[in-house]
Amino acid sequence: MKKYMKRSEVWTYGIGLFGIALLTGWMPDYSYTFFNDFAFKGTDIDPAQIMKILPYVTLVAGIVGAACELIIGILVDRTRTKWGKIRPWVGFGILPLAIVSMLVFIAPSTNNFYGAVAWMFVIYALYTAVSCAVESPANCFGACCTPNPTERGDAISIASIFRSVGQSGGMVVLPVVGAIMKAALGKEQFKTAEGQGLDLMLSTGVCVLGLVLFGMIFFTNNRERVPYTTERVSLWQSIKFVFTNKNLLMVSLTKFTGFGRGVYSTVSLYIAVYMLGSKDLKLGLLLPMGVGTAVGMLIVKQLLKKWGTRKVYIVCCLYGSASLAVLYVVSRVIGFNPDVLMIPFLIINFFVGLQHGNTNLTPNVMIADVVDEIEWKTGKRQEGLCYAGYGFFSKVAAALTKSFGPALVTWSGYVQSSNMNVAYATQSGDTLNKLLLIYTLIPAIFVIGQMLPILFYDLTGKKKERITKELAERRAQAAAAEEKEA
Repeated sequence: MKKYMKRSEVWTYGIGLFGIALLTGWMPDYSYTFFNDFAFKGTDIDPAQIMKILPYVTLVAGIVGAACELIIGILVDRTRTKWGKIRPWVGFGILPLAIVSMLVFIAPSTNNFYGAVAWMFVIYALYTAVSCAVESPANCFGACCTPNPTERGDAISIASIFRSVGQSGGMVVLPVVGAIMKAALGKEQFKTAEGQGLDLMLSTGVCVLGLVLFGMIFFTNNRERVPYTTERVSLWQSIKFVFTNKNLLMVSLTKFTGFGRGVYSTVSLYIAVYMLGSKDLKLGLLLPMGVGTAVGMLIVKQLLKKWGTRKVYIVCCLYGSASLAVLYVVSRVIGFNPDVLMIPFLIINFFVGLQHGNTNLTPNVMIADVVDEIEWKTGKRQEGLCYAGYGFFSKVAAALTKSFGPALVTWSGYVQSSNMNVAYATQSGDTLNKLLLIYTLIPAIFVIGQMLPILFYDLTGKKKERITKELAERRAQAAAAEEKEA
């Protein structure tokens, strides 16, 4: 089939997603750590009260994000500009996102608990809303970059690898910023700055710069090539597209049924501190997982050509749950001694990461196929809404994850440091075991949960081939008719 994309476009599509993911991957975990451990340190506010309120902060922000997904999806499908309907949201949304993200890490100087809580609710909900306006359109670009399904799948695969790397990029940024600060300030002054969370603020600035630079590279070099339909779709029709198409609903429900698989990220920093021996080893902790994710996507890319989306998704979920269980058992057998545990933990973490290649890639290919299916059935092409429907469930799941995760940290008995010169307090053995459960077995249960909806997904094999063929014929006929009229 005809190739439409220039080679540079495939790479700049990936670079754009890398830049966006660099920031949006950084923000949830590190903003939680900033709110919990640093934002109001040294004030009269009880840190235990802050910890109790954080699950509600993330829950409300998630609900705001879910509503924004649908609203932005509708607006994207109604956007008509010389740049297309998706690219303007990325190009003109980057600067507001950059500004709001920096504001998240600038806490007000206050001893008023209710004022502090109000600030956290407002600033994090605002960040979630603005990030939706950039991230959601960027995610659906793959459905309109080319009408060739094979070329589209390859472009989505490569871009998904870039996005996966970007999601873990903050782990590299933080220790590099820390090393530079230590060299500039000296060991003792750096320890004080770290105790106040200054390294987190500066690292956020680096991620913001990456967002602006790489996002604009995507905006200036890429094009939309699949023609959009000109019909206006009502709000009711839009909601109906999202919630009544079986295959779109099944893919979207994986986010809901598997929401707890992401709670590992809430405690990953604490796992690095208490089980591997240093905060900087969060990079060492999740880098093998990130490499495993990238390798997993390369494996999944090949498996998709042989097995199809449904079978690949199910097999990878079964593997992912088993790998997390192995990590828990090995860690408990060895014990929480960083000198002994570190190497086997990191090795197994690589194999755990392989499963993320599936969840980062396969759903995006599925949704692009669903966009074709809806156009085939209705004559209307709704990239924005299809990805918004998936994004809606993703945001609801993220809200549940980000409220469930802090609740689990509270359940673990985690204790914050009250010493301005010490970032993290000593924890009990029971707390460490519970943190390990949050990182391994609890996510393993939800990995199985996310597999269940895909058992009912049927957009594969001959059905998918028939839809692709008939859409190509319709578009050729429409183009011929336009030429005749002209």
